[in-house]
Order: sequence, then C-alpha cells, then structure tokens
Amino acid sequence: MLFQRSSNGSMKRLAAITAIVGAAALTLTACGSSGGAQTGSADEGSITWWGWTPDTSVADAYIAAFNEEYPDIEVTYRNFENGDYKAALRAGLQSNSGPDVFDIALGGDVADFGTFGDFGLDLRPALEEQLGDDWEDSFNFPPDGLTREDGSVAGLPMGGVAAGMIWINQTMFDELGAKVPTNYDEWVAACDVFAAAGKDCLAMGVIPGRSFAMETWRSIVSTIEPGLWYSALEGEASWDDPAFEEGLEVLAQMKEDGIIRDDVTGLAQYPDANNAFLSGQAAMVQMGTWYAQYSREQSAIASMEAAGVSSPTPFVQVPIPFPEVGGNPGTIFGELDYGLAVNSRSDAVAPATTFALWLTASEQGGQIIANAIDLIPGLKGVEPQWDDLGLVDPEVQIPAIQNLWAEAAASSESRNQLVTPALAQAFDVAVASVLEGSTTPADAIATLVASTQG
Repeated sequence: MLFQRSSNGSMKRLAAITAIVGAAALTLTACGSSGGAQTGSADEGSITWWGWTPDTSVADAYIAAFNEEYPDIEVTYRNFENGDYKAALRAGLQSNSGPDVFDIALGGDVADFGTFGDFGLDLRPALEEQLGDDWEDSFNFPPDGLTREDGSVAGLPMGGVAAGMIWINQTMFDELGAKVPTNYDEWVAACDVFAAAGKDCLAMGVIPGRSFAMETWRSIVSTIEPGLWYSALEGEASWDDPAFEEGLEVLAQMKEDGIIRDDVTGLAQYPDANNAFLSGQAAMVQMGTWYAQYSREQSAIASMEAAGVSSPTPFVQVPIPFPEVGGNPGTIFGELDYGLAVNSRSDAVAPATTFALWLTASEQGGQIIANAIDLIPGLKGVEPQWDDLGLVDPEVQIPAIQNLWAEAAASSESRNQLVTPALAQAFDVAVASVLEGSTTPADAIATLVASTQG
C-alpha cells in the first residue's frame, strides 16, 4: 500500500524508501544488528530524532508540517545542549537505545562525521531514486563532507550556516543612544553606555566544549590578517604566526575593557550567553546565521520565555559585521551546518528515512526549513517567504538578514569541516587559559602548536 497517496512527490519518496529498505536489511544482517529484522513501514510508525539543533520550537514546526503529509508517522524530538550531545549520542548508538534519526556535523566537537559517520544508513539510493543520478546538483552545499570513502552517503544536508558576525539588540542600542561599533574604540564606548545602564555588553561563554569564544578569536584574527586562520586549518600557515598571539591579546584586553564579563570563563555559550542576550541583559552576542530565527516574533517570544522572561515583548535584533579591531573587515566563514542521518541499526529505518528525505530533499520540507530562517536552505530554489515570516520589524530586519545570507553564500572559508575534535579542544583550552589569567597568550600559542604537532 505504499502508493495510496495521490501526491506524485509522496509516491516518489515512498518508492525511494522502498528501494533502500531491502538494501538496509541486507546491510544490517551483514553487520549482525538486531535492527535488520524490522525496518517498519515507510508511511507509518514512531521514530525519535536527536539533535543539538534546531531549537525545540523550530523542530516542532518541522514535524507539524511533515505530519500534514504523513499523519501516521509520529516523530519525537529530543534537543541536547551542544556540550552534552556527543556523549549522549555515542552512548545511545553503541547501546542500541539511540535515536532513529540523528544530527551529524562535518567536523568540530559536537557530532563530527569522523566519529559518527559509520552509524548512518547509506542514503544514496534514496536520493538517486527521488532526485536522480545528479542529485548532488539539487543542493546548495557540497555533500562530500557527509559522504564516506566508498561513496555511500551517511547524512542528508539540512542547510548551511555561517559565523563571524555579531547580533545586536537594536532596540536597546536605540533606547540608550549607543552607537553601533565598527572598531575597537567604538566598541568600548558602546559598552560603557550599557554598563552605565546596568547591562552587559557582549554575552560570551568560555566553558570548554560549550564555547564559541574560539570563533571570537578567529574573527579577531581575521581583522588582523584576513585569510590566515583558514590557511592554518589547511596546513598552509602555522599556528605560531604572530597574528594568532595578537588575537589572544586582543581577546584578553576585551575582558579588561568591559566588552566581555569578568566571570566569562565560568559561563557557557549555551545556555548562559544565549539567555543573557535573549533576556535583554546583554546588548550583543556572537552567534551565526542560525540566530536569525529569533527575528521572528513568535520565535522571539518563545525563546525569551525559555530564557526566563515573563510576558516578553520582543526586541529588534539584527546582525552587524564584526568590528574591525585589527584594522580590516572581518571574515564570514560558513558551510553545510549539519545533516540528518538515519541510524543503520534502527528498527524503524523506513519511516525514519521518509522523515529525513522529506525534510531535506523535498520542496515542502525545504520551504519549512527556509521559513524557520535558522538555516540557509540546503535545497536549491528555495528561500524564505520574507513577507510572511512575522518578523518583529520587517523593514529593518529583512534587508539586514538578506545581506547576511548573500555574504554567507559568498564565503570561501569553511567553519568546522577542517576542525578535528582535538583541534577544537586545543582552541578552547587556549582561549580559556588566557581569559582566566592562568597563562600568557604566548604560552597558550606554544601549547596549541605542540598539541597540533603531537
């Protein structure tokens, strides 16, 4: 009964699922996994989805849209903090108690492809069935980061993100008469205004494993010597280049000058810095393009309530370029953010694949992703329905976000694909040790260089 629906798109997707179920059963049997005996129905069943992103409110919107077409597939989403996800996923997948669908990243230290790629079902047959042999041309972001050496595909591209910008509470800036900073001195001046009003300036968390401070360091270095950070990631430059040490010196000075809090090393980006910004305690936060989702009034209210604000009034948030603290414009760095993988040991391979394929490789799924504006859409030909998003201040926010999207699409530097878990940890240690005052920038660089050579 796989073709009972009248939608041609649904029939193609269900045919794709049918095509891979047999292959999945063979693969699972060969692995000796108990999941091979029960793959489930392609259009009914119950599945779980684990991820560190999207926020639960966004995931719920995805699931609701999916259920309009597939009402008999129940999807339960479980959201983890960035720093908790990797350990939970590893334990779940290895114990056969893990999710049916899970987020997987290209690199970094959350759920990198190198660690979890082998747990994903090969989804290439489903993609070829639905989109054709040239399915790769249907996506904005190259899928090679989720493709294994044998050509099998472990994850379906959800969409891309970019980082290297600052999000500001424009409402707070306007009410307090602060100037949006374009350089270091202007940044300090704006922070003095906020401090006088009892507000923090730049919300930041530095606890290792839950830190985005490395991206602040990267942004600082990009204003000192554009392109250097990515060159070092590619192995074409050395981490002992003076610009990296200078970047740590600037970061330490930001703490001295009140741009970031004195207790920053005891805070995590999520939830601490995130909640400080969304609750109106901090005027600025360094987050990536995914933060555009809070420009929508509905999402803003939900996120502010989650941050502890009762009866919130949404503020106008907009992205600005990273201030030119080193004399040059900052660099935007981006890539495919994450993919959806289907657990090859799942007892519900078929409905799990239906969900993953619909969300990432159908026009309907691509549109709901685009409208959440937490990702730059992975599927080509889809963009947010800007006038229908319910933004807090469309006149201000639409052009700002559209300009950010264009810059992100033009980025030539990846964010995490070349960052191994060990390197990510080394970055965190360097930043945390300097900001807590336990080591000098020069010694932190020496430790980083030694760890990369070991």
